[in-house]
Amino acid sequence: FMAAKLMRAVQYDAYGGGPAGLKHVEVPVPVPGKDEVLIKMEAVSLNPFDWKIQKGSLRPLLPKKFPFIPVNDAAGEVVEVGSGVKNIKPGDKVVASLNASNGGGLAEFVVAKESLTVRRPPEVSAAEAAGLPTAGLTAHQALTQSAGLKLDAAGNAPQKNILITAASGGVGHYAVQLAKLGNAHVTATCGGRNVDLVKSLGADEVLDYKTAEGAALVSPSGKKYDAAIHCAAALPWSVFEPNLSENGKVVDITPAPSSLWTYAVKKLTLSKKQYAPLMMNAKAENLEFLLDLMREGKLKTLIDSKFPLSNAGEAWAKSIDGHATGKIIV
Repeated sequence: FMAAKLMRAVQYDAYGGGPAGLKHVEVPVPVPGKDEVLIKMEAVSLNPFDWKIQKGSLRPLLPKKFPFIPVNDAAGEVVEVGSGVKNIKPGDKVVASLNASNGGGLAEFVVAKESLTVRRPPEVSAAEAAGLPTAGLTAHQALTQSAGLKLDAAGNAPQKNILITAASGGVGHYAVQLAKLGNAHVTATCGGRNVDLVKSLGADEVLDYKTAEGAALVSPSGKKYDAAIHCAAALPWSVFEPNLSENGKVVDITPAPSSLWTYAVKKLTLSKKQYAPLMMNAKAENLEFLLDLMREGKLKTLIDSKFPLSNAGEAWAKSIDGHATGKIIV
């Protein structure tokens, strides 16, 4: 029924250009394929991944073609479903993780695979839910898979010590809350202005990364970390290494090429301390798990700022600036 209708969208048609490279256009509303749903958008959240693609960090892989409508974290209402869709119907409020090679989030309508679309509980707003698909799932996977934390621990497992860098950012603020649900002792780093905020999310100790202790990642209580969830810009292995427990692990959510070299060396030297680059793999069941925690009031999205689609360029600039507290929502 939407066929041949036009929608507003924001796209770019070349690498580079930052916010100025974004163009406001009218394009046809996409048509859902057999296993897809068409969503009328209510909110999206930006991730550094979005502008890194524009910058050309992932060329020639992404984007697949120009022009490209960016953003992969979508919340809205289903208005049409493909012929093979079984569990979602028009009128459902949903959250979806969009395929990075297709993007499409910065628009009035978007198509998403049914397999990566989940219903949003009425207690959770579209803006809160939109933060989860990339940042929430990254935090969840880093803690449960890479760091081996059980989030439903009834307190019988030995407590793990977890370090979370950039704890007031998109991934970090979810990681602090989830690690506490997993009964971990959490040491967090962030900018001075956010220390109290990160404490309010449950962190046991918080370091200002601009202080000597913060830069050295030293726990005030002298604890060695079983895992470091590294959400900040690249830090050398040498900063983490002295602070790790015997079998400690650095889980890096944005591994740089030099980090992958560290990973290879650690593997070759059979070091018990490990470097673990993370490639996030979105799964609907994990997104449902996080939405349930939100519904129960055990997890929240910190919203840095909200922008209308017409001001998407401002949101883009804010994300590039790199100092958002929590998530930037359009």
